[in-house]
Amino acid sequence: MLNFAANLSMLFGDMPFLSRFSAAAAAGFSGVEFLFPYDWRAEVLRAALGDNDLRQVLFNLPPGDWDAGERGLACHPGRELEFRDGLARALAYAKALKTPRLHAMAGLKPEGLGADELLETYRANIAFAARRCADQEVCLLIEPINPHDMPGYFLDDFGMAAALIEAIASRQSAAPKLQFDLYHCARIHGAVAPWIERTAHLIGHYQIAAPISRQEPDGPAADWGDESYLDLLAAAQAATPNLWVGCEYRPAGETRAGLGWLAQARARLQAQRSTHLPTGELPV
Repeated sequence: MLNFAANLSMLFGDMPFLSRFSAAAAAGFSGVEFLFPYDWRAEVLRAALGDNDLRQVLFNLPPGDWDAGERGLACHPGRELEFRDGLARALAYAKALKTPRLHAMAGLKPEGLGADELLETYRANIAFAARRCADQEVCLLIEPINPHDMPGYFLDDFGMAAALIEAIASRQSAAPKLQFDLYHCARIHGAVAPWIERTAHLIGHYQIAAPISRQEPDGPAADWGDESYLDLLAAAQAATPNLWVGCEYRPAGETRAGLGWLAQARARLQAQRSTHLPTGELPV
């Protein structure tokens, strides 16, 4: 069954960051994700996880100078050493926090450089990072991000991401997986279900928010077109059971007040799983 992780960079934003761990546990989450851990010592975060019986399921590599507008380094020629230093730092945190997945942001396209040069730099950096992550039994993820929210982001298409993953997999045993955000897929491509089916063998993690509002998936401003977020999660579970879904959305109000959608999703997925259990097997 799909598992749901609270994204602490977005949920429970009305309280200090370290207080969000206990809030997530109290709301029924067993896992958390967030953008970056680097403002806190690893032992502080490890204690917050342990005190609340939570699993850290994902965070990002250092993105460069975030406050100056940088959104990753992987596509930037000439900054390979900085990218590798950030990878080493992320892996040290991943080891301390027992985190099985790391996301490498592609970065914004630098001006004055050709697409081929950016693609070659990106492919080489991601292939290197995938090998280093595999050495530590960590899965490297790449995520397409829509151009409405992040204009100029290098990886802005799910087909491009799939082709890159498959190209790396054809050359080495350690390949990245796809971080499949239903929100970004809807913003980029419209229909989401065909992309779940097309890329199921590549997916290593999901995230969810409502298009176009990026609020709760069932909110009044949610615009899934002809699709339903419950049907999409059911399709995801059928295609890729037992993955995590990061709840990476901006609550319309107080976080806990908006979690009714999650109870509905869990009930739908549990019913689906129970229907497909072999005779005599009990759900766990």
